[in-house]
Formats: sequence, C-alpha cells, structure tokens
Amino acid sequence: QVELVESGGGLVQPGGSLRLSCAASGRTGSKYATAWFRQAPGTEREFVSAITESGSTKYYGDSVKGRFTISRDNAENTVYLQMNSLKFEDSAVYYCATGRQTPDFYTHYRQRGPYEYWGQGTQVTVSS
Repeated sequence: QVELVESGGGLVQPGGSLRLSCAASGRTGSKYATAWFRQAPGTEREFVSAITESGSTKYYGDSVKGRFTISRDNAENTVYLQMNSLKFEDSAVYYCATGRQTPDFYTHYRQRGPYEYWGQGTQVTVSS
C-alpha cells in the first residue's frame, strides 16, 4: 500500500516562503508521477504542480508559475514544493498525490484521474 505524508505547512506572511515535503513509501515497480493540489474552503481542489519520475518534466498551474518550484529526491522518495512570494490567495490545504506514470498522465496531469494515492494534506496559511 502506497502512503504519502506531507509536511512543511504553516503560517507565513505575504511575500514569504515555505517548502512542503511529500514523503512516499510502499511504491514498487512502475514509475510514478507526483503532483501537488490545493483546496481552500468552499472551492474545488486546484492543480498546483506535477513532476515525472525522473524529474525531467514539470508542470505548473497558471497561478503559481514563476513562484513555486517542484523537485524530487528519489533516493529519499520525497517530492518538494518550494513556494516563494506567497500571497493571501495561496492559503489552502495542500495535498500530495501520486500515480503510475502512464501516457494518460501527460494529457491529464491537471486532473485527479492519474493519481491513485493521496496524502492527508498540510495547511498553508498566508496572513499578516
């Protein structure tokens, strides 16, 4: 059974930075792509960023491009989300998700479908 554990959330002032971590365990065999989504109260879950197994391909949502950076350390089975220049509207619960890196991932990475496994989420609050 694949398990994902997010960490690194917290309270930060506007313009500040946070780094989220997603530690995975239980994955075997196939290559896995990993993504970050977020959800604020009363809104739908929003795609933030995704990365392939090798780390060679990365995707970002329009609202975070140029501010957030996704990376991974496969030796540590961990994916990171470096968040800079944080804004009030970045406040949300951030979820890590992973799934087998099939051809479907490359066309549907913004959607929940490619991701079989989800973490419990970590809260990010941007406030002055």
